[in-house]
Amino acid sequence: MKNKYIVLALSLAGILSAQTKNDLVSPNENLIAENILPIPKNLNQAIKKYSESRNASVASVHPNGKEIIAVTRFASTNQLHKISVPMGARKQLTFFDEPVNTASYEPVKGEYLIYAKDTGGNEFGQLFKLDLKTMESTLLTDGGRSQNGGMMWKKDGSGFYFSSTKRNGGDRDVYYMNPSKPEDTQLILEVKGGGWGISDLSEDGKKLLITEYVSANDSYLYLYDLESKKLEPITDRKEKGVVQSAASFSKNPEEIFYVTDRNNEFSRLAILNLKTKKTEYLTSSIPWNVEDYDLSKDQSKIAFVTNESGINKLYILDTATKKYVPVNQIPVGLIGGVKFSNDGKSLYFSRSAADSGSDIYKMDMASQTIERWTESEQGEMQPADMSVPKLIEWKSFDQMKISGFYYPAASKFTGKRPVIINIHGGPEGQSMASSIGSSNYFTNEMGVAMIYPNVRGSSGFGKTFIAADNWDLRMNSVKDIGALLDWIAKQPELDKDRIMIMGGSYGGFMTLATAYEYADKIRCSVDIVGISDFNTFLKNTEEYRRDLRRVEYGDERIPKMAEFFTKIAPLNNIDKIKKPMFIIQGTNDPRVPVTEAVQMRDKLKAQGKTVWYLEAKNEGHGFRKKENVDFQRLAVIRFMQEYLLK
Repeated sequence: MKNKYIVLALSLAGILSAQTKNDLVSPNENLIAENILPIPKNLNQAIKKYSESRNASVASVHPNGKEIIAVTRFASTNQLHKISVPMGARKQLTFFDEPVNTASYEPVKGEYLIYAKDTGGNEFGQLFKLDLKTMESTLLTDGGRSQNGGMMWKKDGSGFYFSSTKRNGGDRDVYYMNPSKPEDTQLILEVKGGGWGISDLSEDGKKLLITEYVSANDSYLYLYDLESKKLEPITDRKEKGVVQSAASFSKNPEEIFYVTDRNNEFSRLAILNLKTKKTEYLTSSIPWNVEDYDLSKDQSKIAFVTNESGINKLYILDTATKKYVPVNQIPVGLIGGVKFSNDGKSLYFSRSAADSGSDIYKMDMASQTIERWTESEQGEMQPADMSVPKLIEWKSFDQMKISGFYYPAASKFTGKRPVIINIHGGPEGQSMASSIGSSNYFTNEMGVAMIYPNVRGSSGFGKTFIAADNWDLRMNSVKDIGALLDWIAKQPELDKDRIMIMGGSYGGFMTLATAYEYADKIRCSVDIVGISDFNTFLKNTEEYRRDLRRVEYGDERIPKMAEFFTKIAPLNNIDKIKKPMFIIQGTNDPRVPVTEAVQMRDKLKAQGKTVWYLEAKNEGHGFRKKENVDFQRLAVIRFMQEYLLK
C-alpha cells in the first residue's frame, strides 16, 4: 500500500518544488479564480503533450463538389478553412476571437459563404456574409440579443429562409433574406415557442417543411405554403411521446422522408404519404437510432448514420428499391456531418475514434473508395498514449440496466486506480466511444481511470429509457450513479475510496446531487456550468429555452413541482456535502445562468466548505477559447492532485 502512489508522489514533488511567483501559471485577464492553489509552470509543460490536439469537420461542400469548408482550430478558437485537394493546405478564411462553427456556400456559384458567430459564448448567433473574392464579411442580422440560424437556401441561390428569435426573444419565427439586401428581410411565419426550425424547401420553392421540437420525446412536422401563407400539420399535435423530425421532400410530391420513433423504441428512417398519412418504415431491421442522413440532390440516394451502442455506422440507401447496404470499409468509430456533392458522385463525412481526433473523408459513390482529406494533429500524443474504452454495464436500484464507457488507466500503473466519473449533459446527451483527448493525461500520466456513464434519460437506448428521468423521476438517474459507485467497489483494479465526480450542464446537476446524496462514497467533485436549483434555473434561463426545459425537468409554476425542486436542489442540501468541490462557469451562459454557480459557491463558503471557483468573463455554456480551456485543465489537475490523489 505504501508504494501505491510512489511514482505519482515523486513526480508531484518535483513539479511543486519551485514555487516562486515567476514559476507559477497565472489566470488571464478574463478569468476569475478563487481559492485555487498555485499552479507551477512545469505542470503546464508536463501536459503540453496532451493539450495541443485538434479536430476537423465538414461545414459545407462547394457547388462544384471539389472544394469544402472545414471547421478546425489553429490558434485560440475554431475557424473556417477552405480545402481544395485531399490532404491539401487548409486556407484559413475567418480570424476571430470567437469561434465560427457553421457555414454554408451560396448553392449555385459558391462565390460567398453565410456563417454564424456569437459573442463571448452568449449563443446569440448572428449571420454574416463572407465574399470569397474580397474576403470581406458583412453583418446580415440585427447584431443584438437574437438567435439566428437554421438556413435553407432557395434552389437558385437568390436567398434563404432562416429562423430567428428577433421578434420577441422567445419565439423562433421563420424569415426570408436576400443576402445582397439584408435590409429587406421579411417575416414569413410567426410561431409560438423556441423549438421551431426549417427542414426542407420544395423543388418549386413554394413549400417549406417545418419541424416543431417540444422535447427529446415529442416533435411534430408541418407543411407551410409560401403562397397561401397556410401552416398545415402533417403529424398529429395531440399525439404524445413520438419523435418526428429531419423531413425532406422526395421525388414524389406527395411523399416525404423523415425520421421517427412512432410504434418503435428507436428512430427509423421512413416515408410519409402526405395525403393518406400512411408511413412506410425503411430501416426496421436495424434496432438502433438513425441519427443523421443526407439526401442526394437527384434524390436517388440517402446516406444515413446509425448510433449502435455508442459507435456509428454509415449506410447507403437506394430510394428506388428502398434497399440499403452498410459501408463496411470505415474503421470503427464515430461518423458525422454526411454531405453529398451536388452531382451525387461524392459523399463527404467526418470520422473519429478513441485513438484519433475527428478528420474529414470523401467517398467515391461509384467505386466506394474512401479518401482522407485532413489529418489533424494530436500534439505529441501517440495512439499508445490514448486509453481505449470498454463498454461496461451494471444494474441500478430498480434492476434497470445502465451502461457506460470505461477508460482504464495505463498498464504501467499498478494497484487499485483512482476513478473519475464524468457525467454528460442534456440530459438526453450520450457518452460514446470517442477519444477523450487531453483527458488522456489523467489515464496515462496520473494513473486515473475514467468512466463515462449513460444514466437513464440518455439518448441512444430507446424512447422508454430517455423518458425514465422526467419530472419527479429526476433522482432515479442520480441513483444510477449510486449503483455505479457500488459497481466500482467490486472491481479489483479500481479504488472505491478515491472517486471524483465531474460533469457539465445537466451533468453538473448530477455532480452536485451526487455530492450530497453519496458524500461518504466520493473524494471530491467538479461541477461545470451545473444547475444548483431547478426553480432558479427555470426562472433565469433564456426565454427561448424555458418552455422546452419545463417539458423535460418539470414546470416550476406548479406548486407540487416547485416543492419537489426545492427538496432536491443541491443548493438546499449543502449541509450534506462533505467533500471539496470545484465550480466552473461562463459569465455569459444563456442556458445555465452564472447565478446558478454563484449561489452555490456563496452558500458553500458560508458553511465553511472547501470550494474552488473559476469563472470566465468571455465564455458561455462551457469554455471554448484555448487559453481558458488550458487554464481550466491545469486547475482541475491541481484539484485532483490535492483532493483525489494525496
